[in-house]
Amino acid sequence: MERICSQLDQLMSHDLVGGVVETIGTTIAVGGFPAPVGSVVEIQRQSGKPLAGEVVGFRGELTLVFPLEQLSGVRQGSSVRLIRTMRSIPVGDSLLGRIVDAHGNCIDGFPHPALTMRSPMDQDPPIATSRPRIHETFSTGVRAIDGMLTCGDGQRIGIFAGSGVGKSVTLGMMAKYASSEVNVIALIGERGREVNDFIERDLGPEGMARSVVIVATSDQPAIMRVQAAMAATSIAEYFRESGRRVLFMMDSVTRFAMAQREIGLAAGEPPTTKGYTPSVFAMLPKLVERTGRSAQGSITAFYTVLVEGDDTNEPVSDAVRGLLDGHVILSRAIAAKGHYPAIDILASISRLMNDLVSEETRRAAQTIRELMSTYRENEDLINIGAYRQGTNPQIDLAIRMRSEIDTFLRQAMEEKSSVAAAQQQLLQLAAKCGARPIPNAAALAKAKRQTQQAGA
Repeated sequence: MERICSQLDQLMSHDLVGGVVETIGTTIAVGGFPAPVGSVVEIQRQSGKPLAGEVVGFRGELTLVFPLEQLSGVRQGSSVRLIRTMRSIPVGDSLLGRIVDAHGNCIDGFPHPALTMRSPMDQDPPIATSRPRIHETFSTGVRAIDGMLTCGDGQRIGIFAGSGVGKSVTLGMMAKYASSEVNVIALIGERGREVNDFIERDLGPEGMARSVVIVATSDQPAIMRVQAAMAATSIAEYFRESGRRVLFMMDSVTRFAMAQREIGLAAGEPPTTKGYTPSVFAMLPKLVERTGRSAQGSITAFYTVLVEGDDTNEPVSDAVRGLLDGHVILSRAIAAKGHYPAIDILASISRLMNDLVSEETRRAAQTIRELMSTYRENEDLINIGAYRQGTNPQIDLAIRMRSEIDTFLRQAMEEKSSVAAAQQQLLQLAAKCGARPIPNAAALAKAKRQTQQAGA
């Protein structure tokens, strides 16, 4: 009750009114308006409906407001009124199968569902000591990930790739084939054309039926793109706290960071590395820490990172990689060969895989990694014919097994997979490479008894 009362107090409108003093780029400076940061305000225009905005900072005696729409119609002296001091979004099971904007309004052309519950957009992550350990595997439906980069239920993974390397297709496969009960998909800063392409081509009716898609396209104001990421996380939290297994996918963190950089620069923050402001690197951990496991349910999260010039060490990529529990690298060179999903296994890692799989599966994955590494190190010699067969047994095996390894890692969009199927194929592949299976505990105990009986 105390928590509800506190939220109600924050949500109450206050009789606070100010006036527009000037516009600074896309930011509005308001005088006589001491509203707190994050407040939702309404700006009267010369004509047309009022303009919504959000307080993003202060400059001297002025309050800086970032508008949620175009500034047309705003003049000096326009009235600015405080609407509420806490942002929230309507949530409920009726959102499944719907497409919504940053405010939770349905934009798919169908009537808006009756949602009686609201969830704050800026929530604190679960307390670290209250988070259960991750001990169950999560099936993504992508064989290369399930076999070689096994993920846990509640793990957070980054998908790093340049443009046009297959991020959307990979996310679509996960949405259709993953072992989640609910999918929450945030499309942040996407081109308008790509939204329907992803929903109809990659997601499909099967994936859409159990998904909520939150959209903020690249033409919308930066504040809308930031709020869409927050709103999507709040919706995922609602389903997690109701006891569901949630798959959260955000495409992309980079465009979220760019939007926050735009807001930070407009508010007067000093630019740092590559023009990114300090608030960008402060918001990233707050965003990703909200996902993961809680005592009620889990959010398994995949965040795509659009790397500039395929440089995985640029500022946002480097920051996100350090915050997550693993990363999947999509390679342009692998995609150019027609190999999809274009996952660079040797550059990717799941930090929880060793805790989730059996020793036999771990050794099988390590065997395949070693052969892939051996082939890559000697690929130039092999291609020009400088390597003589029989010189090195490991290289000979890598050459012989290369085709079968590539077949295992390739997967068509229509091909469904699971963790169990991927691991079984991985063990079979490792056996062909000469890896001997590890006997289970029962077999070891039986062998020990036989040895003792023979000694007696």
